Amino acid sequence: MSQLTSPVVASPVSTSVRSLKIALFGFGTVGSSVARILVESAPAGLKLTHIVNRNVDRKRVDWVPSSVVWSDDPDTVLTGDADGPDVIVELAGGLEPAGAWVRKALAAGISVVTANKKLIAFHGLELEALAAANGAHLLYGAAVAGGIPVIPGLEHGLAGDHVERVEGILNGTCNFILSNMEQGVDYAPALAEAQRLGYAEADPTEDVAGYDARAKLAILMRLALRVQVHPEDIQACPITDVTAIDFSYARDLNCTIRQIARAERVGGHLAATVRPMLVPLNSPLAWSRGTENMVVITGHYGGDVVFSGHGAGGHPTAVAVVSDLVGLAQGSCRIAMPSAPAKVGTELEVPHYIRFLVNDRPGIVAGIAGALAKENINLNAILQKPGFPLDHLPFVVTVEPCRTSALKRALKEISQTPALLEKPLDLQMLEK
Repeated sequence: MSQLTSPVVASPVSTSVRSLKIALFGFGTVGSSVARILVESAPAGLKLTHIVNRNVDRKRVDWVPSSVVWSDDPDTVLTGDADGPDVIVELAGGLEPAGAWVRKALAAGISVVTANKKLIAFHGLELEALAAANGAHLLYGAAVAGGIPVIPGLEHGLAGDHVERVEGILNGTCNFILSNMEQGVDYAPALAEAQRLGYAEADPTEDVAGYDARAKLAILMRLALRVQVHPEDIQACPITDVTAIDFSYARDLNCTIRQIARAERVGGHLAATVRPMLVPLNSPLAWSRGTENMVVITGHYGGDVVFSGHGAGGHPTAVAVVSDLVGLAQGSCRIAMPSAPAKVGTELEVPHYIRFLVNDRPGIVAGIAGALAKENINLNAILQKPGFPLDHLPFVVTVEPCRTSALKRALKEISQTPALLEKPLDLQMLEK
């Protein structure tokens, strides 16, 4: 006779949740969304106690509990007193005064959660050391790609791999503009629409020149490639030179155009850039529309891992912020990701799309081909659409993979051609 046994029942895991008092520094789009989540969802252990903002009276809302202290004086909150916050959430952005607030908090042993990519890109190592020296924590899961958990993914999910390349769409404003241009909208009205919807600032330079994306790329390089680089050492090229004709030619090549942030190890050296690139339509990076972000991490062992989702906006970014707070309340901490200073260059060997605008005359293509041949660069294709006036004729040359420096020398010679009406537009092409 078989013996009956009682079913095995798993005992519940005991989870210790710390009680944390939270002070929000900044009550704009993201800050108000963080407050909404803390008030409406009431995550275990998290209590909103302070809101700090300039001209705070105009920010007051009736759905915040009356127990919350509103203030426009950061110093009265960052005293380190027992009644003060255990964690500040810095959402003001920029280097100052946000940097001063974060340093004062960490020096007082108050942990910090921030979405400030510029502060982390330029001063992250210093601030992490300050946090460690004072028994505090510094978390910034929302600093790159908003609500997409790429930073936690690198720290916890991919820490065991050897990452060789990071590439992606890290700026929702540029993605909105370029995906609208893909539908036939010119740059100026696409930018105006982004500004109307609040995706772009009145001065959009940080976004369209690539500065925002390169700050985020510097953070990803430290976590993924384990290298420390100054953001301004990463080459950034603007999207402002891309026109409707470039999207038309890109379609002929089964591609679209996106602002791509890319860093990789190439033959023993490090290369990084932020620039508009031709992206094959079958690439995941071509699927991103509007303000969506996407990051592709290529590991030596694990291959490609794709993170995608809403990279901007109050609610998605707030989710990442509150997730960091939940982790602190439950006693989790960041995995140490050792990194070393590194010199970053731009030398890649990739195919290129080169668009010329000329006053047509005999010998132009021969001159271009000759200059490329001097640098051992092979032509791949020549594309010329009909219907344009000969005195203002755009056409495209694509070249096989070549070294960036070699193409730069060839284009310098080609730029002396009298028939050129403007500087050639050179876009790298992501390989299929």
